[in-house]
Amino acid sequence: MANEEIVFDKSKQQTDSTKQTAKSLRVKESWQYKVFKVFNTILMIIICAATLYPFLYLVAQSFSSEAAIVKGLVTIFPVDFNLVTYKSVLEKGDFQRYYLNTVLYSVFGTFASVFFTALLAYPLSKSHLRLNKFFTPFIIFTMYFGGGMIPNYILMTELGLRNNPVSFILPGLIGTYYVLLMRSFFTSLPHELEEAGEIDGLSKFGVFFRIVIPLSKPIIATMTLFYMAGYWSNWFNAFLYLDDRDKWPVAYYLRQIIIGASTSADPGAVSSDSMQIAANIKSCSMVLMAVPIICVYPFIQKYFVQGMMLGGVKG
Repeated sequence: MANEEIVFDKSKQQTDSTKQTAKSLRVKESWQYKVFKVFNTILMIIICAATLYPFLYLVAQSFSSEAAIVKGLVTIFPVDFNLVTYKSVLEKGDFQRYYLNTVLYSVFGTFASVFFTALLAYPLSKSHLRLNKFFTPFIIFTMYFGGGMIPNYILMTELGLRNNPVSFILPGLIGTYYVLLMRSFFTSLPHELEEAGEIDGLSKFGVFFRIVIPLSKPIIATMTLFYMAGYWSNWFNAFLYLDDRDKWPVAYYLRQIIIGASTSADPGAVSSDSMQIAANIKSCSMVLMAVPIICVYPFIQKYFVQGMMLGGVKG
């Protein structure tokens, strides 16, 4: 019993000493720091409000009536709530098919882009490879100088890819900035793990797929978000290469609707529903395009932040 009491007293003394040390280390906040925190909080609230307001305004406008929009009564809350525009966009034509096309293009395009970007960035991260001194400046050169729209159009036509879904993905398959970002991330990985994999009998591809890729989840998630957002909102490639309406992505379809609403005939010659659609169809289209990306982002947010920080440590 005596030994237990001695042990208990020692642990209590250690706990008390730890608390006293923590109190002594606690720095008393000065009034200047308190003022700074208040102003910093106010500034962050203002920035958040300025960031959220445009999107909330678009959402409110898409659910408001034409008269309220024309009079400028819409702020961040809908006025004369209605679903006329959404019903028109969703029911007009084959909206579901165009949405499915966009999903397919985004999924396959994102997978291919991330895969080939990683395949290109990994060897570029190896400074001992002699040809890197040639390929790295050559790749950076493409960031500043491109072939242009007409040469790309001629190339797609000569390859027989016009009116082919591949032509929607191929021109933007690999982004130079993303290659450099992923290369920086690969450079920060410990080389000892790759050497251990090679000692265990893995080939170069085995090391890449079984060691490097599993360790690269943050940067892969970052690249996935970037590429998917690009493919999801891309309409220009469809404008250039896809003539068949059945192969259009939803972004290009909504663009055609917006153009049709903007260049409609005399408002007096159309119905009130048509006037309503012409008044807030742009807001409705933007909301429909933004919602999927907004839904995906929270699931990969932690990887996105980590990937951006780690990928920018080394050049």
